[in-house]
Amino acid sequence: MFRLEDLTLFVRAAALGSFSDAAREAGQQPAQVSAAIKRLETILNIRLFARSTRSLRLTPEGETWLPYATQMLDTLEAGLQKIQTPDDEVRGMLQIAVPSDLGRNLLLTLFRDFRQRHPALRLRLLFSDQLTDVFKDPVDVAFRYGNNDDASFISLPVAPENRRVLVASPEWIARHGEPQTLEELSQHNALIYILRGRPFDRWSLSLDGVVQQQKVSGTVMSDDAEVIRRLAISGEGIAYKSMLDVSDDLRAGRLRRLLPRYQGDVVPLNLICPHRKQLSAAVRLLYEEVKSHCEGLNA
Repeated sequence: MFRLEDLTLFVRAAALGSFSDAAREAGQQPAQVSAAIKRLETILNIRLFARSTRSLRLTPEGETWLPYATQMLDTLEAGLQKIQTPDDEVRGMLQIAVPSDLGRNLLLTLFRDFRQRHPALRLRLLFSDQLTDVFKDPVDVAFRYGNNDDASFISLPVAPENRRVLVASPEWIARHGEPQTLEELSQHNALIYILRGRPFDRWSLSLDGVVQQQKVSGTVMSDDAEVIRRLAISGEGIAYKSMLDVSDDLRAGRLRRLLPRYQGDVVPLNLICPHRKQLSAAVRLLYEEVKSHCEGLNA
């Protein structure tokens, strides 16, 4: 007979790639995790992990059995949730990771209002442009820009048609003029975002279906998207930003869109979570609110 705790430790050790990390997460000793895996291997009569002093990886048999173990845990969790709390009850702790600019300028007020409507809910908000690992980091869900190429987690579309746009402040335009072609961007100071450790200094846009790429340069780089936005508003240069991040600034006149005939890169926004069991009532309701809000901005 399988022990629930042994199944949990197996799934977490597989996700983390370490008995020590799985033990630390569960508040146990590595030897206890090793014993749990040994019990499972005895019951199944297979080896689940190939272990050495430097590495830990699933065996082919372990890889085959992992989704079934995960499904068993998900089924047990769903049953417990069903008998312990009503489906529509919004309560407990919800941990959310959000890109810094999007979180501070678009979603913070929405999160606040959502929590006030559900007083039994507590929120832990993590605003950062560092890519969150939803399997290893202590988060329930994450809002993430970009196409989802990883089938190992659940991904729900929030703003699938969101695009980047070129923006600058009215003050910058008054001092330096407005570029009329993509090539003229090379004559302007670009505010460059450091994307995943590298300067994002080749800006791609399309005109009449033809994609063009322009190398840009500037006096300031930052790995914080909020810093780039603030510098653009203060008149320091031209930024290439997600429309969602600057929609309020465009409406308020703090920024103006440049080269509107050109279409920027598509940067879809998605909500992701590691397992379907994370799709609680709170997550489902929050997802619908954020999606509706973003649809209104892009309408």
